[in-house]
Amino acid sequence: MNKHVFLAITTVLVLASCSKETDVYDATASKDFATEDMISANVEKVFGTTFDPNHDWCTTTSGEVSIQADATVKKVQVLVNVCEIDDPSTPSYVTRNTMKVLNEVETNGQTFIKLNYDAPKDNLGLYVAFSTDHGRVFKKVVGNSVSFNDGAQAPAMTRALPTGYTLPSGEFVIDTIETSYANQRGWIPGELLYGFKDYTAQKMASSDYSDEFKVLFRSVVFSYFPNGREHNNLPVVMQSGYYNAAVYPITTGDEPIIVTPAYKCDNPLKYGNEVYNSDLYYYYFKEENVGSDPVAYFQSLPKYKAIPFNNCFGVAEDDSIAKHGSFALMYFGDGTPTIGTKGSYEFPAGYKIGFMIRAKTTADQGKKQGEVYGDGRLNNKINSFGNFASSHLGEDGPRVAWLTLNDKIFMSWESGTDADFNDVIMEVEGGIEPFDDIPDLESEVYTYCFEDTKLGDYDMNDVVIKAIRKNKTTVEYSVVACGANDQLFIRNINCGVINDDVEVHSLFGKSPSEFINTTGGVTCDPVTVTKTVDESFSFLNPYQQPYIYDKTTNTTIYLSKKGQDPHGIMIPDDFQYPLERICVKDAYPQFNNWGENSITSTRWYEAPTKARVFSW
Repeated sequence: MNKHVFLAITTVLVLASCSKETDVYDATASKDFATEDMISANVEKVFGTTFDPNHDWCTTTSGEVSIQADATVKKVQVLVNVCEIDDPSTPSYVTRNTMKVLNEVETNGQTFIKLNYDAPKDNLGLYVAFSTDHGRVFKKVVGNSVSFNDGAQAPAMTRALPTGYTLPSGEFVIDTIETSYANQRGWIPGELLYGFKDYTAQKMASSDYSDEFKVLFRSVVFSYFPNGREHNNLPVVMQSGYYNAAVYPITTGDEPIIVTPAYKCDNPLKYGNEVYNSDLYYYYFKEENVGSDPVAYFQSLPKYKAIPFNNCFGVAEDDSIAKHGSFALMYFGDGTPTIGTKGSYEFPAGYKIGFMIRAKTTADQGKKQGEVYGDGRLNNKINSFGNFASSHLGEDGPRVAWLTLNDKIFMSWESGTDADFNDVIMEVEGGIEPFDDIPDLESEVYTYCFEDTKLGDYDMNDVVIKAIRKNKTTVEYSVVACGANDQLFIRNINCGVINDDVEVHSLFGKSPSEFINTTGGVTCDPVTVTKTVDESFSFLNPYQQPYIYDKTTNTTIYLSKKGQDPHGIMIPDDFQYPLERICVKDAYPQFNNWGENSITSTRWYEAPTKARVFSW
C-alpha cells in the first residue's frame, strides 16, 4: 500500500527478471572537453562559492541489522526514522518525523534474519517492524540488532484493562437529554443525545506514555496521516479497508472499555478551539438487529456522551502527545433511556460500538457545528454543510481511521475540514476485540540527479532517476525526467526497457531536443522497471549505481566522488529536483552551506524554495 509521490500518476511498469550488473568504473571512457581548472572556475561562478575539497557528496549510509523473531512473525521490515521537513519557519505540527521502509522480507518460518539497508545519514534511528497475525510491533534497533521478544516491549495479544486505572465509584445515571444539530436541522428527526451534567467524577487518572513511545507515536502515526491541509489522507483510510461498516469494534465483555484522548491538532486560537469545544459520543448495537436499512437504524439509536474534550485538553494546547485523562464507556441497556437510567461499566459481549464527535464551537456563525460519525454513511448531510463541506470527503466519507501501534489501538479523527485525519486521536483499550494493523508505510526513495555537461548550470535534472528497495531481492527504478538536449544513455540498470542501448528521451517517445518533466508541467509518465538483485545489494555500491553516458560529447557521468564537483548526487527521500536552468543552490538555499562544510545543513534537501522545484 506504499504511496510514492513520484508515482502519483500512472507509471509504465515493466516487470522483468534481470540478472545482476557488475559494470566496472572505466576512467578511460570519459573524454572531457573541459580541464579541471575550467570546471573549478565554472563551479565557483555558478555557485558563488568554493566547496570543501574533501566533500564526498554522500547523503547516505549503509549497514546490516540482525533480527531475532519467533514463529508468530510473518514479515520483518527495517525502517528509518527521519525528520521529513526541516524548516524552522513552519508550525511544530508541520515539522514532523516519519518512518520509511528500507528493506523487508517474508520470514517463511525463519527466526533469525539479516537485512542490509541504505539510510539517510541524518536520521533519528533505525527500527524493525515485526508483522504477526495480531498486528505490527515496532522495536528500536540498538547497535546492529533487535529482538522481537525482549521482555520489556513484548506485545500484548489480548485486550486487558491496563494497570493503574481505578474505575469511578458511585451510581451514574442519565440526567441530560438534548437534541442533536441534525435533529434541529431536520436531517434526523427525533435524534437525541444523552449524558451526565458533570463529567468530573467520570474522569480517571492515567499514567502517561513513555518518552520512547511518544517518539514512536509521532513518527508512525504521522507517517500514515501527515498533518496539514495539503495532505488529503482519505485514500489511505479507504485503502486500509477500515471504514464505514468496518469501523465498529466488538465488545468482549471481560473488561471495561476505556477511551483516552492522546493528541489533538486543530490550530485552536485561529479556528475557534474546534476540538476543545467538541464532545465524543458513542452508540452500540448487535449486528442481528440492524436490518435492511443500517443508516436509518443507526440514526435511531441513542447517542451517549463519553468525553467532553474541554475536560481533557487545555484551551491553547496543540500538537502534544500525552494521556489527558481517561473515561470508561457505560452500558445503559438496549431500550430508550430516560432521565434516571443507570449506567454500568460492565459492557456485555458481542455488541458493536460506533463513535461520533459533536462539534460545538460558535465560530463562523454555527457553520462549524454538527455531528460527524466514524461511519461515513451517517455523514451524508454534514459532509456538505457549512465549513465541513470544504473537507471534500463526499456524501458518505468516513471521519475516523483505526490504527494499531504495538499493543495499543487508536482511533484517529477528521472532525474538521482538512481531511488529514489527525484532528483528535484517542486510545481505546480494555474490552474490545483487536483490529489488524493498518495501513502500510512508504518505502524510502532515493533520487539520482545528474548534470550532463562539465561546464553546466547545475540544475541537476539532465537525468533524474528514482529508486526504491522493495524487498530483500527487488529494486524498483523509475526514470522521471530528462532536461538535456544531448543523446543520453543510462548505464548499469539494464532491466526491461531501461538498458544500455536505449536513449533516455526515446523511453518517453520524445526526441533529444525535448525537455521531459523539467519545465513546470508534467509532460510524461515515469518509466519504471523492477530488477532482481542480490541480497547484498546496496545503493552505495559504485558497481551497482546507475550512471550516464552522453553520446553527443562521448562523456561518462558517474556519481560525484570526493573532491569533485557535484555533477551527480544520490539524494534520499522523494527529492523535488530543480526546474530547468534553476541551479540547485537557488532551489535549495542551504545547499551551499552543505557544500562548504559537509557536516552542516545535512538536511538541505528537505527545505526547497517551492516555486523553483518541479512538482508532481
